[in-house]
Amino acid sequence: MKLDRATVCLPIEDRSVSHAFYTALGFVAVGEPGDDGLPEPLQFEIGVGLRVMLIPAVGFGWVIGRRRRSPRGAHECLVVIGLDTDAEVDELMRRARDAGAEIVFEPGNQTWGPVSVDDELAETQSPDAYAGAFADPDGHMWQVTRADGVLIR
Repeated sequence: MKLDRATVCLPIEDRSVSHAFYTALGFVAVGEPGDDGLPEPLQFEIGVGLRVMLIPAVGFGWVIGRRRRSPRGAHECLVVIGLDTDAEVDELMRRARDAGAEIVFEPGNQTWGPVSVDDELAETQSPDAYAGAFADPDGHMWQVTRADGVLIR
């Protein structure tokens, strides 16, 4: 089995807002335009063999069957993008900020390891973990990291 393509599907509230946001990040929309002039389905190429498909929330239940969506602010998925340099991480984070993203944490050398939400556990520093994170207009979490970092190798 050769796994060389993947699509991450995310529920959204507003196709126009999401289209503008992901276009501002520099992602390339793919597909034929629908009635609203935006690609249908709304997909963006974010890397070789990797796409994100943005599905209106009212129809997302059809895709996931009887499961319920997570409430806003509860995250079961983190989309991680690996870039080559710290400067590229900074640039994509700048684009996200300019497009209206909520910055979850600024890019920099991040602390990974056994860290609890209430900070009771000791932290460890990984010098090769340069990353930042943002939430898109629908609250989906994206992390941008240098490709040799902890989450991308």
